[in-house]
Amino acid sequence: MKSVDAQLIEHMMEPKNYGPMQQADSEGIGKNPENGEKVVIYLRIERKDGKEVIGDIRFQAIGCTTTIVAGSMLTEEAKGLDFQEVERLIEVTMQLLENVPPEDAACTEMVAIALKAAIETYEKRKKEADYPAITYQIENSCAPKEEEE
Repeated sequence: MKSVDAQLIEHMMEPKNYGPMQQADSEGIGKNPENGEKVVIYLRIERKDGKEVIGDIRFQAIGCTTTIVAGSMLTEEAKGLDFQEVERLIEVTMQLLENVPPEDAACTEMVAIALKAAIETYEKRKKEADYPAITYQIENSCAPKEEEE
């Protein structure tokens, strides 16, 4: 079994699920209003055992290395999950971030809210096919506290 450091380095050097997705069923955007960074998550939805599940997931980011690593890790975790499981993944991720300094939590939060936006966009598109991608903004600040003063 790989150490946590080895897993992080692998996701940093060779991000999983990175790049655009042709003919996505949905996309969602997470943005940082302070610096223009953003993450787009693309979903392809399949039906499995009567439930809608993430059959394929990809992401693109304008952001730092931490954003890329978080995108790689969260998309790997979300692949194959049904929507209820994805909501739980997002909830657990956000709870873990409560114990992290805001400037460190911001990048992962951006990925988590992009995933939430993608699921919600998919639900809206079931009723209105051309519904625009939902965008959420992060609540945490990227700037360390000493820089803000």
